[in-house]
Amino acid sequence: MNPEKKDDILVKVEHLSKFFHISRKAVLKAVDDVSFEIKRGETVGLVGESGCGKSTVGRCLIQLYKPTLGEIIYDGKELSRFTGAQKFNFCKKVQMIFQNPYSSLNPRMTVSEIISEGIRIHEKLSEKEQKEYVEELLLKVGLNKEHMSRFPHEFSGGQRQRIGIARALSVKPEFIICDEPISALDVSIQAQVINMLKNFQREEGLTYLFIAHDLSVVKYISDRIVVMYLGKIVETGDAEEIYKNPVHPYTQSLLSAIPEADPREAKSKKRIILEGEIPSPINPRPCCRFAKRCRFATEECLEREPGLCEVGPGHKAACIMLEHD
Repeated sequence: MNPEKKDDILVKVEHLSKFFHISRKAVLKAVDDVSFEIKRGETVGLVGESGCGKSTVGRCLIQLYKPTLGEIIYDGKELSRFTGAQKFNFCKKVQMIFQNPYSSLNPRMTVSEIISEGIRIHEKLSEKEQKEYVEELLLKVGLNKEHMSRFPHEFSGGQRQRIGIARALSVKPEFIICDEPISALDVSIQAQVINMLKNFQREEGLTYLFIAHDLSVVKYISDRIVVMYLGKIVETGDAEEIYKNPVHPYTQSLLSAIPEADPREAKSKKRIILEGEIPSPINPRPCCRFAKRCRFATEECLEREPGLCEVGPGHKAACIMLEHD
């Protein structure tokens, strides 16, 4: 992260909630009262199990979903108050790399058409300049100009994700939401894509929200980490601090599942196995969402929701036990 920009907040999420009404009485609370900040030039990792609401947060940030409650403030301006021209500029400044490279690219468009679609709208370039720019983008992501006339089905998963990255970079954004961009790729390709994203961040000064469930990857790319469970933030802090001193039982369990390369460390490492069923996010009770799977849960945990408590500089966790310390 650029040290000159470390206090410049680009994205501020305040009490964000996204509810889906399944029936007259049933409400699925995918995201429930979530707040965090992303500083300009940094990477914030958003992690948690499938179904915890992390992708829904990303879709709210890019306005694919309209938030039920709360505010999203981008560069000092609240998104819901954007006018037509401001919305147009926002679409240029904020892009998304989707999880599935197989479904996020139009199968009827060539690579050139896919990448140049945003360029035609946001950049005033001649046909020749546009073609040269697409060629430049393909080279940046490890492809070449011979790929321009091909269709998505002619590429491997890793190549398709590179095309998706080139599309996101095409309009020169400043903030990119990476929604599990490597989860559908082979392990050998994952490292290449992560290193590519880090290089682009250094070269272009990009800001990332990196959504994933693989904490080993998140540690490598993130400056700060936000851990979610069933629509709620349970822990947040600097990446190094979260890994060295995880406070919430859920975070501790996630970190214990990371494989160790050293056989001696792997042997001494204790895996924390979560037991019990995951509660339904439909009409959840006002209690700690993690209580039924927590080995430290008390009766109080089943009676009220904990708030985020400060456990260190910039390090917070939502646990009732911390409130009594």
